[in-house]
Parts: sequence; structure tokens; C-alpha cells
Amino acid sequence: MFTPIHTSLGALLLFQGSSGLLLHNGAVFGISSLLAGSVFNPSRYNLPIIAGLVSSAVPIYWLAPSLLPTYPAAPSSWASIASTLGVGFLLGWGTKNGRGCTSGHMLCGLSRLSPRSLIATVVFFTTALLTGNFVNGGQNIPACANGIPCYTAVYPSTSELGFMAAATVLTGIINYLIVPKSLNRSEESQTVFSYLAGLEFGLGLFISGMADPAKVLRFFAFLTDPSRFDPSLALIILFGIGPSLITYLSAKPGQHGDKDDGKPAKPTLAEQWRLPTATVADIDWRFVTGAMAFGLAWGLRGVCPGPAVLRAVLQPTWGVVEMAGYMLGNLV
Repeated sequence: MFTPIHTSLGALLLFQGSSGLLLHNGAVFGISSLLAGSVFNPSRYNLPIIAGLVSSAVPIYWLAPSLLPTYPAAPSSWASIASTLGVGFLLGWGTKNGRGCTSGHMLCGLSRLSPRSLIATVVFFTTALLTGNFVNGGQNIPACANGIPCYTAVYPSTSELGFMAAATVLTGIINYLIVPKSLNRSEESQTVFSYLAGLEFGLGLFISGMADPAKVLRFFAFLTDPSRFDPSLALIILFGIGPSLITYLSAKPGQHGDKDDGKPAKPTLAEQWRLPTATVADIDWRFVTGAMAFGLAWGLRGVCPGPAVLRAVLQPTWGVVEMAGYMLGNLV
């Protein structure tokens, strides 16, 4: 169902987590590389973020359990195991070769005005759109309960609204008031904020509905079945990518500071920026086919790397199979 308030507040949390990591630690919030790196090359740059992402399930579970997604059944037969493993492989291989996913390319890349991320986003979104609507006759996209059109708006309960508003406001206070004044420029401070950024982003995924595969798939339904179309995720563009773009243009990360002394302004907690350096000239066939493979997996199951981590926590049986496929895809 269309959740304008949930998704708008969740998108603000996604923005605060990703932009906070950029402004304070000088890094881009690319979950696919962070997830693979935490397994194959663990470091202080990736492990705290993934730990924060995982732990975001705790406050949701205890304080707002109604925001937890209802997942399809975990694989219980050899056929379903093989299918889940295969989709996980596509997800891992695609994001590795496409150099990113919805977080790195769409949320962070588009807001940095990256032509390379724009190309990747167009490729994987188009592939997901076509896959969701035409593979298996569009049956991958679930209808809403009781025949109600999925574009029908629903609003949060008082307790849900209180939790979501408190999380959004508290995150803003931490990012813009407490962190700049309380943490110094050091590796330890970066580690602390990496964890916080992962926690904020995970809460954003839950609250916005990005963690719910059915909701993601319903966003693709406008192409063939308007009754199944849930427009909620369009608000991610307005309240996630929009503020991130404004922040990037205002902060000018990696560019000259306000003093115009010829030196780039530094991140709040780090000595230098760690921004992607690849350009359109670096696009090759693996990049394009990787984006297509990711789009295929996204259109089949409605799951990208960040939500996959959260689902793996809440549905471990599914997570073991999916993550095995994901990591295998990263090795090929």
C-alpha cells in the first residue's frame, strides 16, 4: 500500500546516513562493496557500517515491530534453494561488475551528478522494470490484500509516527550537532560514525519500505497493472536523492573550501576524501552486463544488497542461502 509518511521519513533517514558518511568520513555509502569487503577484506571502513546496518533490526523489533516486513517463505526444497542461490549469485556478480547498486549508484551516485552512476541506474532500473513485469507473466509482483489497489494511501499509527519522527529528529541532532562538536578527526571517531551511519541507513530501509521486497516489486507494476502499483518509492527520489544532491552541491566534497586557499575542504572526521574516481571512460561490457544482472535479480525478488542484509538477519534460513550465492558471485 502507498505509505507517503513512512517512506518520506525513511528516505530522510537514508539521506542522513549516506550524506553523514560523506561529510564526516569522506566516503560513499555503497552497500554492495561494503558487504563484500566485510567478508573478503574486513577493515574499519566496512565492518562498522555493516554492524550498524544489522543492528538497526533491534530497535525496530522492540519499539516498532509493525514496521517489520512480511517476507515470503524461506527456501525449503532443493528447487527453492537453487533459485535463491541463483538470485543471490546474480546479485553478487552484478553489483561487483556493475560497481554498485541502488545505494552507491542511485542514492549516492545520482546525488553526486555522476554520469557513470546515471548510466548504471538506467540500465539496472530498466532491466528490473522489464523483469518484474514480463518474466513469469508478471506474477512476481504480488497484489495487495483483499483486492484493494496498492496505490491506496495508508498512514502510520500514533506509535509508529512517534517512533519514526523521533528517529529522524534524533539522527539529525546526532549528525549535525553532536558529531561535529564531540568527535575529533581520528580513526576512532570515523569508526564510531561508520556504525551510526549504518544504523541510520538500516532504519531508513525499514521505515521507507525499501526492506520489503513486495513493496519494491509493486513499484514496478505501473507498466502493466496499475492496480498493483505502489508509488511509495518515488518519494525516495524526493526526500532521499534530492537532499543528498543539495548537500553535495553545498559542501563541495573534494573541492576547494570557502577560504579559497587552493586546498580541498576536509571531511569532519577524516584527513581526506575517499570518493570514486572512475568515469564514463571506464565503462566496459562487464559494467553494463553487471548492471543488467543486478537489475534482473532486483526485478525477480525485489531485494538489493542492503535489504538483503536485513532480511538475512530476520530470516536466517533464507539469508544463509542468499548470502552464499552473493559471495560466490563476488568471487567469479
